[in-house]
Amino acid sequence: MAKDNAIKLNLPSADDLFSTQESRDDAQREKVMDIPLTEIEDFPNHPFKVRMDEAMLETAESVKKYGVLVPAIVRPKDGRYQMIAGHRRKAASELAEIGTIPCIVRNYTDDEATIIMVDSNLQRETILPSEKAFAYKMKLDAMNRQGQRTDLTSTPLVSKLRTNEQVGLQNGDSREQVRRYIRLTDLIPGILQMVDDKKIAFRPAVEISFLSQEQQQSLFDTMECEDCTPSLAQAIKMKQFSQDGRLGALLLTSLPISQPKQKKS
Repeated sequence: MAKDNAIKLNLPSADDLFSTQESRDDAQREKVMDIPLTEIEDFPNHPFKVRMDEAMLETAESVKKYGVLVPAIVRPKDGRYQMIAGHRRKAASELAEIGTIPCIVRNYTDDEATIIMVDSNLQRETILPSEKAFAYKMKLDAMNRQGQRTDLTSTPLVSKLRTNEQVGLQNGDSREQVRRYIRLTDLIPGILQMVDDKKIAFRPAVEISFLSQEQQQSLFDTMECEDCTPSLAQAIKMKQFSQDGRLGALLLTSLPISQPKQKKS
């Protein structure tokens, strides 16, 4: 009899064995957590700049009054959290002197997190060419690691819908335009900044990206000194000379360079 009682005492109750559909749904539902800002690290090599401009000051004022209305997305990382979507909201919370931010925690892989980070930021109204360039490259690299065919610098030999074409369709750019943006990541920082500042047109900058780092630096020094930039035709000529091994520092300084004219890419 004592043995039977012991067995009964070890049996789980009906509440342990069964649960309602509501409780199961609640267990799977994502929770919003208030996480201290000090526990959230920025996404590594985040390509989108968080500017302390007038728009940021307005966002900070809104956060101070109403709080962060849209939760950020983070993932667990080395005992802390890594920001995926919400860098501007985090910065605004810091300016508003609010110590926490509402977040949804998701267990993304590195590549999944990269794709989500890029997609969430490409929806911004204003994006610099350099931001788009590195964002496209990061996303395509992540998609490539996931096993999807892509070619970042030339036309692939497959007839299926290419990865860079898929990315372009999602963001209103053609496959070729995605390729051009990614070429900008090969520019030296000084020339890339000129693209962002609209001191040099997009298409000439793409052609200049094919020059070596040393050649780009010589060209940059010339543009800074003369306060002018090459036309598209001149940039194409420089690229051809560079690929033929005939473009030296002396030639760069002797090529005619036109005054910058802003044209749509």
